[in-house]
Amino acid sequence: MPSPTRPAPRSGGIVADRDFEALSPVLKRAARWLREHPRDAGVRSMRECARRAGVGPATMTRLAQALGHDGYEAMRAPMRDALLRGQGDYAARAEALQRRRADAAPWLDTLADAHLANVSAVIERNSRAELEAAARAMLAARTVAILGLRVCHGVAWQLHYTCRLMAGNARLLTGAGGILGDEIDALGERDALVAISMAPYTRATVDAATQCARRKVRVIAITDATLSPIARVARHTLAFRADAPSFFQSLVGVTALVEALGATIAAIGGAPVLAHLRERQAQLAVRDAYWERPVRGPEPVPG
Repeated sequence: MPSPTRPAPRSGGIVADRDFEALSPVLKRAARWLREHPRDAGVRSMRECARRAGVGPATMTRLAQALGHDGYEAMRAPMRDALLRGQGDYAARAEALQRRRADAAPWLDTLADAHLANVSAVIERNSRAELEAAARAMLAARTVAILGLRVCHGVAWQLHYTCRLMAGNARLLTGAGGILGDEIDALGERDALVAISMAPYTRATVDAATQCARRKVRVIAITDATLSPIARVARHTLAFRADAPSFFQSLVGVTALVEALGATIAAIGGAPVLAHLRERQAQLAVRDAYWERPVRGPEPVPG
């Protein structure tokens, strides 16, 4: 049982996002390294992990205590267990899921609970001020480039579609034909990049966000942890949870977050957003974009 003078141990042995800023600079360095290298932390000695993190071995012990653990071994145990369970191996996780298929009803209940928790985390992790700051940055930008690759591509497309309804400055980056670098090169200080990624982070997204930050493009990160590689280079970070008992990360949380961001843009966008919405609605009506039930006259009276 943790000491009364210590916080309760954190899940997964990694410092919670909301507590990271309370750590000292040297503990932040150690926590960031653990977050980025869980496999190394699971198999290497404390001394070797400390050396790679650029801190002293005693710092690892102090970090463990700050997280509510009795020592370093207790802190790293979940990371070592994750390696043994093969959490990074999608095939192994799917195989475990198949073994549980006979217990489908309880498993679906667990999945539903995870989805609800991921949606709730959107409000817990993102304040109204943070959402509005990101929305204002997007509204003020000359171009809002939206990038989400692999599993995050669908979410990026959803945000792009929503933004295009409310403003004309959104552009979806796809890298089609191998031109992602060219698309990034076109962005400058007056533009913004919305980068969407979750662990395991897509290298192309991380590289794009890093390059944009160096060139003073305003980077807005939508990610699963404030310690993620795209969050570290972002001016604004919006966080979501992707926890799921299935073989793949959940997209429910990031979808809810993107919808919250879109709603915030609509709420604070003022007259320009309203004008653009009315214009787009009129264009869609002219093209007869949506099916509508035909209007029928009154039913004949039998007689």
